Amino acid sequence: MFKIAEFEKVSFEQFKKDWLKNFPDTKDVKAVYDSIKLPKRATTGSAGYDFYAPDEVVFEKGKSTLVPTGIRSKIDEGWVLSIYPRSGLGFKHRCQLDNTVGIIDSDYYNSSNEGHIMIKISCDAHDDGHMAVVAAGDGFAQGIFTQFGITVDDDADGIRNGGFGSTTK
Repeated sequence: MFKIAEFEKVSFEQFKKDWLKNFPDTKDVKAVYDSIKLPKRATTGSAGYDFYAPDEVVFEKGKSTLVPTGIRSKIDEGWVLSIYPRSGLGFKHRCQLDNTVGIIDSDYYNSSNEGHIMIKISCDAHDDGHMAVVAAGDGFAQGIFTQFGITVDDDADGIRNGGFGSTTK
């Protein structure tokens, strides 16, 4: 097995800014931050690292919810972290990532937002009023590390500063 990455928490200041932008009614952001669990695999055969909800999150039918995880990942060059919803959320509630698959590049770690991994999920359930409730500390997404190659004539020289399409701004 290759050991090619490491998960860390972002700073409290970064988490607070991102969390309150999405969950402005939170009373004790410090308690939410302190309870953040680093992603981990559930079994020795698991490919995915479970990402846990920092606080209760409700995914309502027809709405998108952006969840700041409080996590960043230091990833070796030549590897990428792909983010997917937990299969139970998709199967039971038709929850899916708004960008289909989240791609966390190795250079995202040094972005101005500290490489804060934020996961945006929509609930596309068929029945009216449907919602998926994820309790604080429960898994809601998973990340899988994948090695990738580049072409022999690759000449990329851009520098990342941010996420969600920042390399094409």
